[in-house]
Amino acid sequence: MSKGRLEAFSDGVIAIIITIMVLEIKMPHDSTLDALKPMLPVFLSYALSFIYVGIYWNNHHHMFQLVKHVNGKVLWKNLHLLFWLSLVPFATAWMGEYHYSKWPVIVYGFILIMCAIAYVMLFIQLSKIHGNGSAFVSAFGKDYKGKISLVFYIIGIALAFVNSWLGILMYVIVACIWFIPDRRVEKKLIQEDQSAKS
Repeated sequence: MSKGRLEAFSDGVIAIIITIMVLEIKMPHDSTLDALKPMLPVFLSYALSFIYVGIYWNNHHHMFQLVKHVNGKVLWKNLHLLFWLSLVPFATAWMGEYHYSKWPVIVYGFILIMCAIAYVMLFIQLSKIHGNGSAFVSAFGKDYKGKISLVFYIIGIALAFVNSWLGILMYVIVACIWFIPDRRVEKKLIQEDQSAKS
């Protein structure tokens, strides 16, 4: 089964998610800079979520560079990931509107955890159909960043019950961890290209 339609559909959904998020930033009712101050929490929520959605798009794109084929289970796992990503605009708007109150921050963290779990489930399904000795599996290794991220999300949710800003701090740390580009896939693609030429 071709992966082309899956990638195109995923790109389209992610583009819509980003569009929905930016539409939540309402126009100020005044032309002064002071009118922007109340919008700062909304903008910061948008910026964090934009980075997160961008990270998922980037990693999804890199992962599918090594995918040779997909099956029905992969399609459903991919839809599962897109479902959780599609809830990011809702949590972003709620968190920004209520200035990072406890429950919006906790729900935001829960959605981030579910996105991470859905991504791992997609990766596992792709690993099954490509096999342990495949370039796909060997490129990703043990995925320490993914495991660390889940721990930080759980800590972030727990801390948000005490202080919502501590929860946000944990989410920002995870974004920083993933913001640094992952070169594993690029290295594997270069190796395969060199092997094909020799």
